[in-house]
Amino acid sequence: MLSQVFAHTKGDFLRRLVAIALPITLQSIMFSSRGLVDVLMLGQLGEAEIAAVGVAARATFVTTIMLVGVTTGGALLTAQYWGAGNQQGVRESTALTWLVTNVFAAIAALFFILFPHQVMGVTTDSLQVNELGSEYLVITSVSMFAVANVASMAVGLRAMHKPGLSTFFSGIGILSNVFLNWVLIFGNLGFPAMGITGAAIATVISGAIEVATLYGYLYFKKHLLAFNISDMKAVLRVDRVSRFLKLSLPTTLNFLAWAGGLFAYHAIMGQAGVQGLAALSVMTPVESISLSLLIGMSNAAAVLVGNQLGAKRYDEVYYQAIGLTLISILVGICVSVILYFSQGLVLGAFSALTEETRALTDQFIIILCVGIVIRSLPMTAIVGVLRAGGDVKFCLYQDVIAQWVIGIPLAAFAAITLGWEPQWVYLLFLTEEVIKWGGSIYRINSKKWMRNLIEN
Repeated sequence: MLSQVFAHTKGDFLRRLVAIALPITLQSIMFSSRGLVDVLMLGQLGEAEIAAVGVAARATFVTTIMLVGVTTGGALLTAQYWGAGNQQGVRESTALTWLVTNVFAAIAALFFILFPHQVMGVTTDSLQVNELGSEYLVITSVSMFAVANVASMAVGLRAMHKPGLSTFFSGIGILSNVFLNWVLIFGNLGFPAMGITGAAIATVISGAIEVATLYGYLYFKKHLLAFNISDMKAVLRVDRVSRFLKLSLPTTLNFLAWAGGLFAYHAIMGQAGVQGLAALSVMTPVESISLSLLIGMSNAAAVLVGNQLGAKRYDEVYYQAIGLTLISILVGICVSVILYFSQGLVLGAFSALTEETRALTDQFIIILCVGIVIRSLPMTAIVGVLRAGGDVKFCLYQDVIAQWVIGIPLAAFAAITLGWEPQWVYLLFLTEEVIKWGGSIYRINSKKWMRNLIEN
């Protein structure tokens, strides 16, 4: 078995994996850095601001994950179309992805505009945190359209093995965000100091800059993905939209359930007070950046597995799937070691934390190091292998059971009924990942996920 795995994952396959994974990793770091930049800069103002932006950012993260889930149907189809050599299929699938994702973005933005206080009230009883976070949430709701537009193009570019293009323009977006934060939060260059409102406005403007530069480039270069009205008309057929939604909706529900679970964990930690919530808000962007390499690996794996399934190379893809999960565990261990030895540097950037909250984050980061290793296999198995073959319903059922039936009730019982300390509650958040190990390994070995999705 191991000899077959090694034979099918060495050389060109490994080079292609790294070539696709690194730009996606960089883009994921940039995406996570937006939240980190806001937390770091607002962290100089006080713990209420840290908690407020942490909760609000987690809420927008839930909808961002939903939008990424919507693009999954397009990601699966474009990867297999590219593997089959069908360029028009890639172009039209990207157009359909753009259309559906923007509809969902409009729904999400409207929800945040109408119900900001209710969203914030789920996780905190603090009126100050609620008010600050609601203000941030209403303004940043508009940035959901930027997420939809960038994510739509990203799936097509990844399928074509060109993820570096969207990564470059994400870099423009994050640099714009840092500069605008500096101007608007603290009132530089003659602007008034707007605090958390300035951070929200900076997020919206930088997202618009990223979209404008990315799309401007694609249409100027007459890129394959620069779809037009005729492409939109071609994909607006019941059979094509139905196939797209059959692939996307289970994954969207899956992502929503998972991201909603993360929000529920925030609510559970909120029972420990502002201190526990502030510590978790610090950990959220640190965790996102730490997991970026695994996210890059799993998304690259999805592209390569999808390409192989589109080309009907079933024997090769099975051994490559096993090899990809083993590589992800090694990567997880390396990331954990690096994070452990750099924790002082990371946490030292949050100058406004009290001594007690800083001590709590020290314990959280050790637990996070363990969690990265535990998450490595399920992340690549689910995102990179099973979904690439359209095995979306199994992934949905596994995630819902592991998180909502076991993980969340267990953490809530420990926090609310037993009154456990925040660090032990945080450790229980990893329960669901342990459960996913068994289900993911079983499903990969079953080979039931190996399906060609583009044949009629």
